[in-house]
Amino acid sequence: MDISTKIILGDCRYKLADLSDNSVDLIFTSPPYADQRKNTYGGIHPNKYVHWFLPTSQELLRVLKPSGTFILNIKERVMNGERHTYVMELILEMRKQGWLWTEEFIWHKKNCYPGKWPNRFRDSWERLLQFNKSKKFSMYQDAVMVPVGDWAKTRLRKLSITDKNRDESKVGSGFGKNISNWLDRDRAYPTNVLYLATECGNKNHSAVFPEALPEWFIKLFTAEGDLVLDPFAGSGSTLKAACKLRRNSMGIEIHKDYYNQMVSTIGQEKKHYLCEKKGLYEINSD
Repeated sequence: MDISTKIILGDCRYKLADLSDNSVDLIFTSPPYADQRKNTYGGIHPNKYVHWFLPTSQELLRVLKPSGTFILNIKERVMNGERHTYVMELILEMRKQGWLWTEEFIWHKKNCYPGKWPNRFRDSWERLLQFNKSKKFSMYQDAVMVPVGDWAKTRLRKLSITDKNRDESKVGSGFGKNISNWLDRDRAYPTNVLYLATECGNKNHSAVFPEALPEWFIKLFTAEGDLVLDPFAGSGSTLKAACKLRRNSMGIEIHKDYYNQMVSTIGQEKKHYLCEKKGLYEINSD
């Protein structure tokens, strides 16, 4: 199976028009946050952010397959001492476009930057919003299962009568558990909180997320040979992760220096971790 990586220089608001309808399996991206990265991307005022992003999300809705998923990494900024509401406003407007706001994941940054503010603590998490076109979408939950943990060795050694039946919550919440269901299991499904360190290496980009972040979602929502799109490709973390997992990928980047850097580094890394025995690999740029 041939795996390709395509890197496009330009504004995604216009370059997305060249993509076919219903052609992408997963969109994973982190657009410039409001009024941040001004020296790189110019900055968008929070009050104008929704208006700025909606044309792009409309195109993404068009190119995403009905079975596909869109993961948006974004976080509100603080303005005049309070959190701005542009992310919540964006969610509501995207729902009007036809998107389903299916889920929200949290990226817990294990090594967040230190700092001190008079009215808040340092940020240690970011949102990852999941949007879909339909209620039935591709999802490979077994691909992201995690080890059960050492607790099971002692907890499951000797089960009580209560452990062998569904034990209803004592506070009447409606939740219950049957501990015996964990017998002979060595893996479990994860939660919607991801514990990942931020990118510490110098990637010559002002806003780099770790490759492990898109990698987790690529495993969850795609199969080998599927197409992954990052319309704000930046340093190319999404494309690198897709390539390692044998997914086709496409990235769009408006900043020429970052575009050139991606073409160079991804081409070199492909030679490092891809083997000719697994198929033909090419990187295209235009």
